Amino acid sequence: MMPPHPMLRILTLLALLVLAGCSRQTIYQTALDFERGRADLEVSSLQIGELTISYLSNPPIAGADTLVMLHGFGANKDNWLRMAGYLTKDYNVYAFDLPGHGDSSKPLDIGYSIADQVAYVNAMLDQLGLGRVHMMGNSMGGAITALYAATYPERVQSAVLFDPAGVFVYDSELVALVKQGENPLIVKQPGDFERLVDFALEQEPFVPWPIYSVMEERAIANREVNERIFAAIRDSGYQPGFRDALERITAPVLVVWGREDRITDYRNGIIFAERIPNARLEVLDGVGHAPMIEIPRRSATLVQEFIETAPDSGRVTQP
Repeated sequence: MMPPHPMLRILTLLALLVLAGCSRQTIYQTALDFERGRADLEVSSLQIGELTISYLSNPPIAGADTLVMLHGFGANKDNWLRMAGYLTKDYNVYAFDLPGHGDSSKPLDIGYSIADQVAYVNAMLDQLGLGRVHMMGNSMGGAITALYAATYPERVQSAVLFDPAGVFVYDSELVALVKQGENPLIVKQPGDFERLVDFALEQEPFVPWPIYSVMEERAIANREVNERIFAAIRDSGYQPGFRDALERITAPVLVVWGREDRITDYRNGIIFAERIPNARLEVLDGVGHAPMIEIPRRSATLVQEFIETAPDSGRVTQP
C-alpha cells in the first residue's frame, strides 16, 4: 500500500484542528511545524549584539557542505522550506530570518541597506562558526549574497542567485507601479497579501486556509519596518558600486531567473552574468519571482547539480 500523500496528511490534520475549534494562529503554527518537520528543519536563534536572529537548520551531517539561504524583502526563512526539504539529506542547511523579518528583531533605528545586511550575515556566520559555505538568496537576499561573495570571497564556495535585486538596468512592472506611488510589496490592509502573492508568483503553491490570513495580519503589523527596509534597498539597488562589486566575485555563480518575474525583470540576469567572471544564467519559462517556492524540486536539482559540477569551486569535503 502506498503511504498517504503529505498534502493529504496535512489537510486531514488541519480539518481535525478546525473541528476541535482551534484558533487560526494554532492552525497556522501546526501547518508550519508540519512543513518544517517534513524538511527536517528546526528553529533556533542566536544573538548579534542587541539583535535576536531566528534561523532554521537540520541536524548536522558530519563532513557535509553547508548551504546558507537568504530570503527576499518582506519574506522569511520559511520561504525555503519546500526546496530545502530536497537538500537536507545531503547538506547542512541554514535558512535565516534577516533583521526586520520573520521572527528576528525588527528595530527601526538600524541600517537595512544591502551593505548593512552583508555585515549582519557575516556576524551570523561567525557566531555559528561556519567557515566556507555555499550561499544562495532570493530577490533582496540574492543581492546580499552577491555582495557578500564580493566582500568575503574566501568564505563563499559557490553562490546561487534566485531573481536577485541589485541591478535595475531593465525596469519591471514593480518599478512602474512604484513610480506611480503604488507598491504591491507593502501589505497595508486586508486583501493586499493575496494581491502580493498573485503579483510575485506565476505558479502559486497550494496553501490551505487560514495560512494566508495569518500571514497577512503579520505583514500588516510589519508595515512600518517594511517601508523602512524597502527604502534602504531601493536606494542601494541604483548605486553603480553594486554592479562594480560583481566583478570582484571569484566563486562560481548560478543566476536563476523566472521569465515571468514582475518584480525584477529577468533581463537584468544578463548584467549579472556578464559582470560576474564565473557565472551562468538559467532562465525558467513559466516561473515568477520565487523559483524555490514555485518549482521547489527543480530549484533544488539546479542547486545540487551546480554545486557538484561547478568548476574551480574550491569545494572542500571532509572525510
